Amino acid sequence: MKDSLLWGVVIAVFALALFVLERLFPLRRRKRPLAGRLLVNLSFAAVAFVTVALTVRPAADMTLGWASQGGFGLARLPFMSPVIQPLMAFLLMDLTFYWWHRANHRIALLWRFHNVHHIDPDLDVSTAFRFHFGELAFSSAFRVFQIALIGPSLWVCLLYETVFQAGTLFHHSNLCLPLQAERLLVCGIVTPQMHGIHHSQVPQETNSNYAAGFSFWDRLHRTLDLNVPQDAIDIGVAGYAQKKDNHLGAALLLPFRRKRDYWSKSDGSVPSRDGARAQKTRLAS
Repeated sequence: MKDSLLWGVVIAVFALALFVLERLFPLRRRKRPLAGRLLVNLSFAAVAFVTVALTVRPAADMTLGWASQGGFGLARLPFMSPVIQPLMAFLLMDLTFYWWHRANHRIALLWRFHNVHHIDPDLDVSTAFRFHFGELAFSSAFRVFQIALIGPSLWVCLLYETVFQAGTLFHHSNLCLPLQAERLLVCGIVTPQMHGIHHSQVPQETNSNYAAGFSFWDRLHRTLDLNVPQDAIDIGVAGYAQKKDNHLGAALLLPFRRKRDYWSKSDGSVPSRDGARAQKTRLAS
């Protein structure tokens, strides 16, 4: 219990530090007042905490106990040395999260819920807490499959969870890092600029940069896009860009209502990146 509390405090302090830093060194200009967004996103966080406590965590713990006792999992294959097994488990955890994130964009039912995360009109560390309880409930089923398939040890699972949560806060933040630091970091991990492109209203940009931890999964799957400057990105989902869409009640009910055309603006146009794209960015260079 004390360990869980300490873990929560560390994550909360890290989130608060990012919140302060992104105010001092913003990457993108804000479109909407901060107070209203914070109220909505922190409300989602409260509901998410309860959902995770009731579904995701018990499902993960139960499966982890079963996998540990049975010695089952891809990371526990007999020919793997004890040194390789933890590394393989950690990498497989991150790879399967890449696939899960991609599934949330490709499968219509999952996207209905994941869309709630994407319609936030600004992207900052508070967006990292904005996940619909329905999406988190689905993720409990994914966790069961993931842990049963991989068979990570308890300490590897806890380590990955810590790194994953810290990485999620970091790459959702609106923190502007020096360009050289971004270029260096993005070779290995997901950065604020890389994930900012994923939250663009341009469909082909939203459907890129799915990685949660290591950026090389996007390189391997050819879904990496670094050639978009942050000042050219309009955060959100075009079909749900009205202010009323981001009221708490509307956002909670969104997955259960008749869907709109996600990618079309109110005037019927679809956001796209014009020919000036080649002159933009230089993250990939």
